[in-house]
Amino acid sequence: MNAQAEQVTSVADIVKLVLCPIFVVLGVVAFYHFSDLLLLYRVLGLVIIVSAAIAICFTTARGRAIWLFMHEAKLEVKRVVWPTRDETVRTTLLVFTMVFIVGLILWLLDMFLFWAIQLLMSQGG
Repeated sequence: MNAQAEQVTSVADIVKLVLCPIFVVLGVVAFYHFSDLLLLYRVLGLVIIVSAAIAICFTTARGRAIWLFMHEAKLEVKRVVWPTRDETVRTTLLVFTMVFIVGLILWLLDMFLFWAIQLLMSQGG
């Protein structure tokens, strides 16, 4: 478990975390309020406001922890040993073959059970 599980959150961090979604909502409201402006300007304004809100969030302790987690996740993805193309093709073909075989077995079982029920109900013969 992470040693920083119980972080002390400062008042400034709480204020920043409350203001970030408010900025985003105000940006969306402004986007629709200024509908008479060119769409490019409205989109750029919204992107700038959302980027500023994200930047403000990353200045908090929780934001820095999230940034550290994303960085560690990126490093972990680099350590993964990815399968080769040949292994991927073989595995895919094996999965398709097994799905076909199981489907065939289930179809035959369904046909047999249908025949048996017809025989028991005296409708077939």
